[in-house]
This record gives sequence, structure tokens and C-alpha cells, in this order.
Amino acid sequence: MIKVTNAIGFLAIILAVSCATPEEKTVADSPQEKGIEESPKELLKQAYQLFKEGDDEQSIQLANRVLEIGRETQNDTLIGRALTSLCRNSQRKLDTTRLAELSVELRDLAVSSGNEQWLMYMAHMNAEMWRLIGDMDRAEEFYNESMRISSETGAMGMYTIDHFNKSFVSIAKGDFESANASIQKYYQLRKEDDPESEDAYGLIALAYLLEQQSNYVGAHEVAVVTRRLFEEQNLFPEPPDEKPLLLVERKVKEMLAPSIFEEIRENSASESVSSLLDKYLK
Repeated sequence: MIKVTNAIGFLAIILAVSCATPEEKTVADSPQEKGIEESPKELLKQAYQLFKEGDDEQSIQLANRVLEIGRETQNDTLIGRALTSLCRNSQRKLDTTRLAELSVELRDLAVSSGNEQWLMYMAHMNAEMWRLIGDMDRAEEFYNESMRISSETGAMGMYTIDHFNKSFVSIAKGDFESANASIQKYYQLRKEDDPESEDAYGLIALAYLLEQQSNYVGAHEVAVVTRRLFEEQNLFPEPPDEKPLLLVERKVKEMLAPSIFEEIRENSASESVSSLLDKYLK
């Protein structure tokens, strides 16, 4: 029997999804026209891609379709992943009521299936929501719960990404030392998983850390490289993660002289993830 946490909580991630091409999205919009019956796994991938691109309506439709399939076939994995996808959609509108409803369903699924991973996803999604809202104490509590479960169950993907996520909480609370340690751990785990990794996503946390430490030159440089790499790699930051990046971009434009602002933008073209980590992550 799984011990259920007493708080109803909330990934941005970890459904192991990849970016869909424009052609794939066309199929998702009208699979009947192509004569193709897509798998639930593919529908979830497309739901995630549509979410990242801001098309919540279509994303929710696909997730609900998978949820229906999961219930009809009594497939706990499809049910859980569809619920998690819907949790993510609730973040954009800060819909805590909908999130609470979905969290109850994830909690019940964890109990009925005996699979604690659904509690991990629930905690992660709640942490993401409360971070967006600005309740950092509550967000930290849920991240800690998610990390406890992911560590105990060997869910290294979630364990890794939550070091990145939790660094934002530490930064917002003024604990820069802990934030630095979390970002370092995130990149260490990334390298252990893939020694050739040049993960641009973690740079968002580094840019936010530098901005909060009033290193506006460094923050601007990291933010510019982050956006360039996102475009090159066709990455779309999720709402809880893009919010601090947008704050950084507004702040550095306000604090830096126009000539310096443009000079940094021009000179950052050759910078990479590795070079920025070597320069700014102590």
C-alpha cells in the first residue's frame, strides 16, 4: 500500500517525448484524412509538442483521447500519462482547481495500481504550478517530495530535471549557494547520462541566477545564447521555465546601456553551453 501525501499536488517533462515535425502535427490534426490510426504514445507526443507551442486546445483534445483509450483498455500507463499531460495544460492558465481535480485522479491511480510514480508526477506538477504562482515554500515542498520518490524508485530523468527546477526556488528565496549547487548537479547528471550532452535548457536557470546576483552582463549573454540554441534545436520552454527567462530579458534591457546590450548580443554568437558553464557556474 502506498502512503499518500496529505497535500494535493502537481512535469514538465519526463514522458520521454520528442518534438513533432510540422508534418506530424498535420497528421495529428486530421488523422482520418490520412487514413492513419495513430498510437496513443504518438498522440501523447503530439499533445506535448502542441502544448509547448501554446496550442492548449488541441493538446487537451489529444490528451483526453488517450485518457479515454486508457480507461477503455484499463491501461494504467495511458491513464497516468494522459492525466499528467492535462496537469501540464492547467499551468498556463494557473488553473489550480483543475490541477487539484487531476491530482486526485493521479493519487487514486497510484493507490489502485500500486505504482508510486504517479505520486511523483503529481508532486512534480504541483511544484511547477506553485512555482508559477509564486508560492516558493509550497513549490519546494512538492519538489522535495518528487525528488524523494524519483530517487527511491530510480526515476533518474525526473530526479535530474527537478534539480534544475528546484534551483529556481532557491534563487527566488535568495539562496544562491544552493541554487548554484543544484545547477551543477543537474549538469553532472546530464553528463553522466550522455557525456556529449550540450543541454541548453539548463542555461535558463544560470541566466536567472546571474540576473538575481546583479550580473546583468553575464545574464544577458547567457539569455541570448539560450534563445539562439533553442531556435537551432527547435526547443520550446515550458511556462514555469520561460517565466524567469522573460524576467531576465526584461531586466537586462532595462539595466544595460543600449550599446553594451547590442555588443553582448553580437559577441555571443560563438558561445556554447560548455563555455558558459565554465565562465559562470562556480
